[in-house]
Amino acid sequence: MVSHSGLITVMQRAARKAAPRLRRDFGEVEQLQVSRKGPADFVSMADKRSEATIVDELRYARPDWGLLVEEAGEIAGNPDKPRWIVDPLDGTTNFLHGVPHFSISIAVEEKKAGGGTEITQALVYQPLTDDSYWAEKGRGAWLQDARLRVSARRDLNESLIGTGMPHCGRGDPERWAKIYAAVGPQVSGVRRFGSAALDLAWVAAGRMDGFWEDDLDLWDTAAGVLLVKEAGGFVTDYRGGDRSFERREYVAGSSAIHSKLQKLVAGAVR
Repeated sequence: MVSHSGLITVMQRAARKAAPRLRRDFGEVEQLQVSRKGPADFVSMADKRSEATIVDELRYARPDWGLLVEEAGEIAGNPDKPRWIVDPLDGTTNFLHGVPHFSISIAVEEKKAGGGTEITQALVYQPLTDDSYWAEKGRGAWLQDARLRVSARRDLNESLIGTGMPHCGRGDPERWAKIYAAVGPQVSGVRRFGSAALDLAWVAAGRMDGFWEDDLDLWDTAAGVLLVKEAGGFVTDYRGGDRSFERREYVAGSSAIHSKLQKLVAGAVR
């Protein structure tokens, strides 16, 4: 059994407490597809119930910490303490359509001594498979008790790359198309799975060799970014800098793949 801090235990307990209801709700979605009203309102309630359960668990464990959560926004805490960053259901559209690919994402954001903040603990949890991807700064990234490492591939033509696509008023289709036109012909394949948190976890696990996406919120990516970094990978903004959270744009992968992918992306959007 791999040892980890009590914070990871708290995060896993919160995710696993929310998971059974999410699994039950997911099982109901197929039946709702044929109803006139459709499953959208039902899924919105599932998202909110998951968030309420996770927030209750986290606040019970650390009552003076603040939170940043997708539905409720910022919940104030002691400004001198860390805060939780929570996405209770990343992959809502998949959930809505009965696609079994979604996750719970929880991260801890702490203030750095010299100013600014950093993510120090991370969890991406898949309720349907019980896959628990977790990481702590300086202690590596893990899937259950197995150490994670990013892919060892070095050539783009052998690489599988993940992304997210603009949809329904979100993102810039022309910008995405330019990036795809630069990346697509150079790689073995491009995949859009619908959960950025799981995409980044899969990069950390070496299942995908790289990833790019923009127009992402902090709760989508905070945990996944730490997973990639602790698995030996790199995450930057499109320009190759460390302002991904600020710019809401991400390029991730192993050293070799990240460098080549980032240059393609930057060249497409400059």
